[in-house]
Amino acid sequence: MLETQAKRVVAFVDGQNLFNAAKMAFGYSFPNFDPIELARLVCKQKPQWALAKLYFYTGMPSPTKDEPRNRFWKGKLAAMGKDTDLVQTFSRPLVYRNGIGQEKGIDVKLAIDAVRLAHESAYDVALIFSQDQDFVEVATEIRRIAAVQNRSVNVASAYPVSSAYANNRGIDRTDWIPIDRTLYDQAIDTVNYRSR
Repeated sequence: MLETQAKRVVAFVDGQNLFNAAKMAFGYSFPNFDPIELARLVCKQKPQWALAKLYFYTGMPSPTKDEPRNRFWKGKLAAMGKDTDLVQTFSRPLVYRNGIGQEKGIDVKLAIDAVRLAHESAYDVALIFSQDQDFVEVATEIRRIAAVQNRSVNVASAYPVSSAYANNRGIDRTDWIPIDRTLYDQAIDTVNYRSR
């Protein structure tokens, strides 16, 4: 397998999964993370990792059923989307059942993008911010693609951890990168999108 010195990292951020893990681990009540800064900080921990692109995925609350959260996500996605060379955002309307919003299609879109970009040799490291075990098959497929291309590709999952949060596992068949509160707090987004 061919090895490169610099490792091009593409981060795939499952926004709701990351928020829910941070809520359980650190007690935060809204998605207060800056995904770009968090990805950069994780990359700094690894020799030669450099963030090349970030894909961010989230369900979008309905403006009629949950206007404050809709406003929050519209503002946050717009701010992230300003750096089109680095960031691409993807949202899909939540589907409501019994008044509870559920994501549909977000994980599939993330998986398709990760596999497509592996085929395009767009990265040396796929960094998935999620603990969703549905992505095990994505990690396996990325490694198959890399083997066919005769190159080395790392697949890693990054996720919040604390003694208050029982789930301390990353995605199986990936390298696990726990994010403690000290690291997470360095990437807090100070903009109040809820008041815009």
